[in-house]
Amino acid sequence: MEPNLKIVDLGLLIKGKRILIFSDFHIGYEESLNKQGILVPRFQFKDVVKRLGKIFFELKKIKINKIIINGDIKHEFGRISEQEWRETLRLLDFLTKFCDEIILVKGNHDTIIGPIAKKKNIKIVEYYFAGDVLITHGHKIPEKELLKKAKTIVIGHEHPAISLKEDVRIEKFKCFLKGKYKRKKLIVMPSFCLATEGTDILKEKLISPFLDHDLRNFEVFVVADKVYDFGKVKNLL
Repeated sequence: MEPNLKIVDLGLLIKGKRILIFSDFHIGYEESLNKQGILVPRFQFKDVVKRLGKIFFELKKIKINKIIINGDIKHEFGRISEQEWRETLRLLDFLTKFCDEIILVKGNHDTIIGPIAKKKNIKIVEYYFAGDVLITHGHKIPEKELLKKAKTIVIGHEHPAISLKEDVRIEKFKCFLKGKYKRKKLIVMPSFCLATEGTDILKEKLISPFLDHDLRNFEVFVVADKVYDFGKVKNLL
């Protein structure tokens, strides 16, 4: 990945700063589907906590300074559903056990996140700088003056994944992407929403303006039982 960055399952650790980044939990996703008539069991929160527990166990020798949630901690745009209230507060309580501070970077789904953050006294920001690493959700391009200060940009929003075929079986896996955005290093994080794998970058239309260009030289890091370096996108097409 990068000397100062380490992929830890679906999280990204800025090693020198002891900052751990997660993105796109989309708490409340199952309730939203249920209201559309799509009946799915509400298993995600339990699985999210279990998976987070494994990450913190792997990092048990590191005292995490900050946890940055890089947008879309909840799913609904215009309201806070009952599931979102309950499970987002429980998620924040769980994360608080493993760090000194939690910061929420505002995502496009976070139009109404203030009441939840206020209840837990958590800061909401449009972006966050960890040294020369700019952490921004990825649904819009920040101002040029901000970009000038960054050497590396970390985004979420896209939920990158790739589909791998073995005989007749096709399985989709979440992945990290590493490439460039206007001579800046760009890291794209997978979502921590476990109810869906995400967008197949090899087949589906991408939505982040950071990725509105040729991605063939981007590197792919697949997250499965461990992290696998799959090389460049162009070799997977």
